[in-house]
Amino acid sequence: MIQAQNKLEIQKEYVALLLEQLTIADRDSSQERKAIAKQYPGSEQEFALLEELELLTVNIRGYASIIKLTGGVENVRDAIQQLSQLSVFNVPIVARFYVEQRSPYPQTKMYLQLLDYLRLLVLEYLQVQGNIQPILA
Repeated sequence: MIQAQNKLEIQKEYVALLLEQLTIADRDSSQERKAIAKQYPGSEQEFALLEELELLTVNIRGYASIIKLTGGVENVRDAIQQLSQLSVFNVPIVARFYVEQRSPYPQTKMYLQLLDYLRLLVLEYLQVQGNIQPILA
């Protein structure tokens, strides 16, 4: 149990570090986003690339921020389920953008990598947290 708690503390610090790196990557990719908005507009069937990216960012950063501030979330199972489905590459327009060879947006692609890595780290953190939570009678 103590080993799992130590692991959680280290992961919590790493989550905080990745949040800082994501903020920097967000700032670094801001110039690219103007061109992306024009090149990848949405349609009636799907949101624009930047809208999808914003939705992913809000959800993933939200969980990471809660972990950074409080050390965990209230409903671990729901959070794990949602984060499992939130893969950056499960969103068709985001996946197409990322694998497109002619796409000249390295900063935004780096941002996507960091965002998905943060999602995976938060997911792992919550899985460990869920395994050590005391069972209430």
